[in-house]
Amino acid sequence: MKKYGLIGYPLKHSFSIGYFNEKFSSEGIDAEYVNFEIPKISDFLEVIEQNPDLCGLNVTIPYKEQVIPFLDELDPDTAKIGAVNVIKIIRQKAKVKLVGYNSDIIGFTQSIQPLLQPHHRKALILGTGGASKAVYHGLKKLDIEGVFVSRTHKADDMLTYEDLTPEIMQEYTVIVNCTPVGMYPKVDFCPDIPYQELTPNHLLYDLLYNPNVTLFMKKGEEQGAVTKNGLEMLLLQAFAGWEIWNK
Repeated sequence: MKKYGLIGYPLKHSFSIGYFNEKFSSEGIDAEYVNFEIPKISDFLEVIEQNPDLCGLNVTIPYKEQVIPFLDELDPDTAKIGAVNVIKIIRQKAKVKLVGYNSDIIGFTQSIQPLLQPHHRKALILGTGGASKAVYHGLKKLDIEGVFVSRTHKADDMLTYEDLTPEIMQEYTVIVNCTPVGMYPKVDFCPDIPYQELTPNHLLYDLLYNPNVTLFMKKGEEQGAVTKNGLEMLLLQAFAGWEIWNK
């Protein structure tokens, strides 16, 4: 039996284990999916060594960037992003080769593309973690210029929430929330952007999917903006991960 799994910490709300085990059962695939909750990234190689039937892994927070030094190779897009969420494990006799991929970029671009209009040329990316880097490169592939927004001034090419003037909000008509702000159970919170400046020309995309409609999305809808949550992206990146493991 083949084995696949997820590394991260903590893993209480893992989507992958339910999705993949249901897929294996319904499609008659002789495989299982296991959660590997590791408290530190140095435990990663132990997971590989102790599970000789392991063929692939997903990676979630906080290890999407920390796992890279342990890998033998990165897919070119993934190298640009600097964050990994899929690892293909290639076993050649006694040797093990670990190749890192990022299926977030695939899931995100496929999910947001149908909503894009000609006036969607510039995007605000809320947050600076691993997922936000995939979003930045995904938008770049779609010819949309992205800029990161952070709570503190981290770099010259980043904005802070205080920098979001009416002029900026008018110019940047795509806004992607890559932060955990507004996720269940803290559903009464949302990123601190000037929602009163939003218009029907704006597209708000929230990587969160629990709740189904976040406060970020509600406030956008009140201004006539188009909104979408991250559930479809989650499914599409899972499909892409399965294809990576089996190509």
